[in-house]
Amino acid sequence: MATHLLKLLNLAERLGNLAQARLKAIGAEHGLQPVHVQALLYLAAANRYSNTPQAVAEYLGLTKGTVSQSLILLEEKGFLTRGSDGRDRRVVRLSLSPAGNALVGAVGKRGLAGFRAAADALGDAPLTAMTELLRRLQMEDGRRSFGVCATCRHHLAEGRDAWRCGLTGEPLSRRDREMICREHEPV
Repeated sequence: MATHLLKLLNLAERLGNLAQARLKAIGAEHGLQPVHVQALLYLAAANRYSNTPQAVAEYLGLTKGTVSQSLILLEEKGFLTRGSDGRDRRVVRLSLSPAGNALVGAVGKRGLAGFRAAADALGDAPLTAMTELLRRLQMEDGRRSFGVCATCRHHLAEGRDAWRCGLTGEPLSRRDREMICREHEPV
């Protein structure tokens, strides 16, 4: 049992180190650290309920102060923009700029393409197992799951191509359903 656990943790660490090295290489071309690239990747995948500085901090497991400095740098370099929420002006919403979207695209094409090909070759079973392991550990630590909207207990199907968030009561688009959400709760 302990040997199995150590192998699993070692594999996760090695995969993380390889991903970090690739993010570091791409980020360095733009004067960014891996954490800056990770913030952009998160924002590219986050839905409209999850694109706040607080959500970025929770997702990355960092303090608000650390994330705040990272977001300031990303904004100064033109990778993201800040705006007020349409309903609550106190809430800051973050969006990728065209330069931010281009960098995220470069990460997908150059940085993580090998990971994608290897993961696709393995099939769904390892992904399902790793997802379940992550969910269990997040629950144990009292952390949010940040899962895909369509897999949330609040996701309501209301007919053909019609969905609603049971938590907010708002309609969801097809794109909303595919994005990750801070409020996600596994079914």
